[in-house]
Amino acid sequence: MPRIAQADVDEVKSRTNIADIVGERVSLKSAGVGSLKGLCPFHDEKSPSFHVRPQVGYYHCFGCGASGDVYSFLREMDHVSFTEAVERLAARVGYTLHYEDGGPAPETSGRSRLYAANTAAGEFFRSQLLSPEAESARAFLGQRGFDAGAAAHFGVGYAPRGWDGMLKALSAQGFTRDELTAAGLVSAGQRGVYDRFRGRVVWPIRDVTGQTIGFGARKLYDDDQGPKYLNTPETPIYKKAQVLYGLDLAKRDISRGDPKRVVVVEGYTDVMACHLAGVTTAIATCGTAFGAEHIKLLRRVMGDDSAAGEVVFTFDGDEAGQKAALRAFTEDDRFNAQTFVAVAPDGLDPCDLRLLRGDQAVRGLMSTKVPMFEFVIDRKIASFDLGTAEGRVGALRAAAPIVAEIRDALLRPEYERILARRLGMDPTDVHAEVRRHERRRRDGGPTAREQSSATAASMPQTPGEAPSAAAVVTLATLPRTGDAPLERDALMGALQYGHQLDADLLQRAVSTPFAVPALDAVRDAIAQVADRQRPGWALQAVDAVREPYRGLAGELLMAAFPARDEQGARASATDLCRRLIVRGLQREKSELLGAIQRLPADSDGARAIARRLVEIDAERQRYIES
Repeated sequence: MPRIAQADVDEVKSRTNIADIVGERVSLKSAGVGSLKGLCPFHDEKSPSFHVRPQVGYYHCFGCGASGDVYSFLREMDHVSFTEAVERLAARVGYTLHYEDGGPAPETSGRSRLYAANTAAGEFFRSQLLSPEAESARAFLGQRGFDAGAAAHFGVGYAPRGWDGMLKALSAQGFTRDELTAAGLVSAGQRGVYDRFRGRVVWPIRDVTGQTIGFGARKLYDDDQGPKYLNTPETPIYKKAQVLYGLDLAKRDISRGDPKRVVVVEGYTDVMACHLAGVTTAIATCGTAFGAEHIKLLRRVMGDDSAAGEVVFTFDGDEAGQKAALRAFTEDDRFNAQTFVAVAPDGLDPCDLRLLRGDQAVRGLMSTKVPMFEFVIDRKIASFDLGTAEGRVGALRAAAPIVAEIRDALLRPEYERILARRLGMDPTDVHAEVRRHERRRRDGGPTAREQSSATAASMPQTPGEAPSAAAVVTLATLPRTGDAPLERDALMGALQYGHQLDADLLQRAVSTPFAVPALDAVRDAIAQVADRQRPGWALQAVDAVREPYRGLAGELLMAAFPARDEQGARASATDLCRRLIVRGLQREKSELLGAIQRLPADSDGARAIARRLVEIDAERQRYIES
């Protein structure tokens, strides 16, 4: 593929706010002057160490070391090529790309075509919902309380009963059969290639940015021999374990809530019902159990770095719903937020609850929530006959491991008392059994969560896990005394605010070697940049730093600079440059004083040094007083 002209690459980057791109996937909050932070999308963490600095268009994680610009972020998050990343952002800002041969941008292949195919398919399905054949689909939606406006809001459509209606429509738009197959939109069989979705109500499944990546479809006709619900198969852009239906619509209200609350429901119509009733933070999984990857996605959107948030699971009251609750329990400790369970009266799901009792009943469902621990304890003891001594002891043995899982030293005794009341047993006996399971857990025995689900797996290690500390030089490993603090802070100021500083002052400040080798490598890269007024110059400097110090340069660019506001930051960075210059002059003076001692007092060399010493003193004074 021809290369995009470098001028276009730079222009698209300059028109793109990296905080907008990152913010679609990560909840960001202020982290000081010109800096934002959130939970890293590249590794699992409890506290936010991922920083974004919009002014310089750069991100850096102080936990795993991931860093880069808006293009590298898209490439890592969406697994696209550099060209596709540029094209995607160019389309976003409405910029026409040209290639080095002078021609316009050609049609893109690969993942971008899969996104385009799914978008086109979504438009096709929505248009078909208005057709005479779709009467059964409209009736299905109407019977569940969804009018045309609701269908349009969620992009609901209809897949015609024929074998190739969508195939023909998208082929006419230039999509090949290979592309439609790769997107999961068509299947191949003895009759050739045919539409995967036929005679069904169709919901578009979108990623957190709002791009359509797949579909979920419910059958309508008795002669349909397929499953009740049929989803897009796994494709390069659709991974069911990593997507949550409705998150694109819910993310704004999730991140802005006080407290931040996510409501996890079980199906597409439940999400619709919740949103229409005013519970606009509802989401659902897509044909799979709620798992670790879903939690990582939600935590980034929530900014889940404290216990102030809430995750509320709604489950049917039947046995399948109880099993779903236990599966969720196996993962709930991955949240910092508090987890709850809400079960509607009579076991109704949110869609049926809205139909029978109205929007207020759906909103009121949140007031019936109980803590996840309490819900699981009740389910554990429900199968025992508490009217017998054997039943009470068996129930205690089943529930005590769950209470032992509670890390909060103040909360655990409360649950011990709750369990004692439920069982009608002496709190001392309950406490002793909980302590026994707590010791077992500490000694390496299975946890209550592991016992709740034999399939519960630990969080998989992801690309971007923190490298060993010995392999890198970081801010944390720099010396804390001597010249290091001045040199460190001066480089932070230069990288972050160099475009706002006097060019001659900054150039002189970084022209003298530093005492700390790692910091000197960064200084040298800054000194080599010719134009520090050009957007992106700091990234150029960071990229030019030799290994193993490039990661340190990224940290210096992203670290919180000690200042109250932009004006204070510029003043502080300017002062640090002056201090570096004064230090350099003082070093030069010390060297000259040593040299003059070795020369005859009346020699030309001694007189030249004496003149230079006078100049140095005058220069030092000017920088000190300015």
